[in-house]
Amino acid sequence: MARPTLARQFLGWQLGIVALLLAAVAALAVAQSDAAFRETQGRRMLSVAEDVAATATVRQSLATGQHGALPGIATTARNLSGADEIVIVDSGLTVRTATDPAEVDTAFDLGESTALRGRAWVGHPDGRTVVAQVPVIADGGAVVGVVAARVAAPPLLTGLAAAPGQTAALLGVALVVGVAGSLLLARRVRRQTLGLEPAEIVELVQRREAMLLGVKEGVVGMDDAHRITLLNDAAREMLDLGDDADVAALDERLRDVLTGATGGEDQVVLRGDRVLVLNRMPVLAHGERVGAVVTLRDRTELATLQDRLDASRHVTDTLRAQTHEFANRMHTIAGLTELGEHDEVRRFVAGVVRESGQWRREVTAQVGDAAAAALLVAKASLATERGVVLRLASGSRLDPVDPVRDPALSADLVTVLGNLVDNALDAVSNGPAGGPAWVEVGLALSADGAAGRGDAVRVTVRDSGPGVATGLAEEVFRHGFTTKAAEQPGGRGLGLALARQVCLRRGGRIDVHNDGGAVFTASLPLAGVPV
Repeated sequence: MARPTLARQFLGWQLGIVALLLAAVAALAVAQSDAAFRETQGRRMLSVAEDVAATATVRQSLATGQHGALPGIATTARNLSGADEIVIVDSGLTVRTATDPAEVDTAFDLGESTALRGRAWVGHPDGRTVVAQVPVIADGGAVVGVVAARVAAPPLLTGLAAAPGQTAALLGVALVVGVAGSLLLARRVRRQTLGLEPAEIVELVQRREAMLLGVKEGVVGMDDAHRITLLNDAAREMLDLGDDADVAALDERLRDVLTGATGGEDQVVLRGDRVLVLNRMPVLAHGERVGAVVTLRDRTELATLQDRLDASRHVTDTLRAQTHEFANRMHTIAGLTELGEHDEVRRFVAGVVRESGQWRREVTAQVGDAAAAALLVAKASLATERGVVLRLASGSRLDPVDPVRDPALSADLVTVLGNLVDNALDAVSNGPAGGPAWVEVGLALSADGAAGRGDAVRVTVRDSGPGVATGLAEEVFRHGFTTKAAEQPGGRGLGLALARQVCLRRGGRIDVHNDGGAVFTASLPLAGVPV
């Protein structure tokens, strides 16, 4: 069986509501009419009973016990007042006259009446009858009887049945208003729902939910006021948001991309230890912007692979620099040999051996981690090619760490140290000329750690470059990373961001300040150290 259309559903509901309203109005009208009847007829019956009780003949007949005149007086009063019944009772509560002859000489039930105590009373014994009872007082002040006047209320629907034309007209007007209102409402709702029926809307919502849950990429819906209106499970996990999803809870960089303050395709941001790529597309309705949809892709593994590729590229550059330096030295030796300057050849070779061996011995003596020591030895050739002096800070010493205790330390240390040294070499190579260019590396195993307890490897890289601009101490790890990664894959910003990511993953930190140049300080707590 086909479902009724939206218009028919609205019509049915509207007619039902109209019927309920009419029933409520009718019930209220009947209740008000019944209350008005009780009040009006109560006063009228009380007046009738008081008139009969004040008649001298009635008082004299009840006082003397001569009751012959009472039926005529009761009948006349009933006909004139419109009462259903008038009963006259003597002081012994015996009926002396009544509409029904069978009730004469029977006992009369006063109920809750106060008439025998000399006070008039009006009541409703069965809820549909109005009764007024008035005492008959003799000349001496004694109560010699009671006069009771009674009238029954008409049926509840008598008023509605008395005016069938008005009732039918009221129902007709209500029906026309209900039909017209339901049709107009259905038309408006269909226009706002793009002509979809309720069942189609439910099916569309279910399909949308299934699609969003089945998409691996994160999807975030934003309204025109930059509030999150849609968030699938993948996006919630990537952004690490709870049930109360709020843009204000995100960091500045991510907030700028979500709200459109930062434009462009494939915007790369860091969220915790994740590298996310965001694309924002505006949503238009009738030519007006009503919000935006932002898609998120997790590129953490890709960024890690890119970092490894960058490391390989740096190794290649270092080997190229060493090859270039070796070729220059070989050309020098060959030239001196041709000139017959054999003593100069010996002195030159001795100087080269002494210079390269001194740096190698200094590094291996103070840096116990083999990978970090090899990295520093290789970076020396690259620094020499760029005209930069690479040196170890005074007091630097890093004893080897048991690989069983922390197997990932060596790789993480190489990532952080290599990126910081490359960043420093770029800074001093591109800096203004004048004065020697140098990069100083400090390594130590501190006893307090990043959080004030435990062991941590502390890496300090200082350079003679221009330093970091004021207010950008934190931006170099975020915005620099994003723009470089989006425009120049493998740029310097990516290395700094990955170094920060490694430190945060281990529970440490990395920061930068100026002291005659940029000073980067990184802390890498050892595995198993509470931070």
